[in-house]
Parts: sequence; structure tokens; C-alpha cells
Amino acid sequence: MNYPEFFDRVETITLFDPLSKVLGSFTDGKITFTYKEIVKLAGHSCPTVAGAYLMTLRALEVLYPDTLPVRGQIKVEFKEDEQDGVAGVIGNVISDITGATETSGFKGLNGNFARHSLMSFNAPIDSSARFTRTDTGKSVDAYYNPNVVPPSPQMQPLMQKVMMQSATEEEQKAFGKLWQERVEKILCENHKNSDLIKIV
Repeated sequence: MNYPEFFDRVETITLFDPLSKVLGSFTDGKITFTYKEIVKLAGHSCPTVAGAYLMTLRALEVLYPDTLPVRGQIKVEFKEDEQDGVAGVIGNVISDITGATETSGFKGLNGNFARHSLMSFNAPIDSSARFTRTDTGKSVDAYYNPNVVPPSPQMQPLMQKVMMQSATEEEQKAFGKLWQERVEKILCENHKNSDLIKIV
């Protein structure tokens, strides 16, 4: 499987998943997610997927400064409706990592380890997403501004050709390369840039 090498340089996200420990999926309950794995689940790598990944990484660092984040004990809220723009894509990425879902998630074992009803849209917030620990009630707001890393000026004309199916094979490859170069800048060069990702 060939993929851009920078996927392997992106910071990983490790959580403790009590459900996986109880069921013997991961005996110590520790789960580490890589960006490459999230790309597999999303089906593509783009600024939206990268932003959702980084928002989750940074939010969990602040929420759990001295311990591993606990998967299944993190509530996530979004300002937008699930059908608006890229809200659904962002929600899917964050759900894959935190386990939070609206209604489709695991219903629990005898009242424990439930994953449903931990994600909601149309929330009265101003941020890109709000992450809340269900055990302490502590919340952080995450703001993501992908415009901090603008696309190459060459990308728009190439995108038009790709969308119109008139691009040559070389032009398609050039478009993909430029697309992923922007994602790389977001994830590897600006991953700690507070103008790109701000946690409050």
C-alpha cells in the first residue's frame, strides 16, 4: 500500500479504552490511532480530516494533562448541523477516535461503557467543536482555521481540470501531490500553530 510518507510522521493519539480491556480486545486497554488509520476510515486525506484529527489531539492533551484520555467518556458538540458543510466528516473522524456517537454507538453492558448520545450537533457554541469529559465535566473549545495554510495557486486550475475529467494523468498526479503537500504543512509544519488550532 503506497501513501505519502508524512502520514507516518504525524503525532499519534493514544487513549485508554475500558471497554476494550474488559472484552479482551486490547488487554491493557490502550489504543493508539495514527493519521494513516484515520485516512483509511475516512477514505481520503484532506485539510478537513487533518483538522479534525488535530483538534482531537490538542483538545485531549488539555483535557487530560496527566493521564490518558478515556475513550467512551468524552462528549463532543458541534455548532453546525450534521448535514452542513463538512461537519459530518469532522464528526466521523472525531467519533472514530473518541468513540462518541449520536445514537448509533454501543449501548453498553449493564449500564456501563455506553458510547451513544455522546455526540450532538446544532449546539449553542461558537467554536469548531467542544470536547467535554463526562467524569469531571471539564470542557475545552477547539477552533480550526485551515486558511492559515492556503493551497498552492496552481491547485485551483488543476482541480477544475480534474473535476471536468479533462486532466491528463500527469496533471492528476500533480494535483494530488499539491493537495497532500498542503495537508502535510497542516499536520507536520503547523500542528502546534495556535492560529491554525486554538484550544480554549
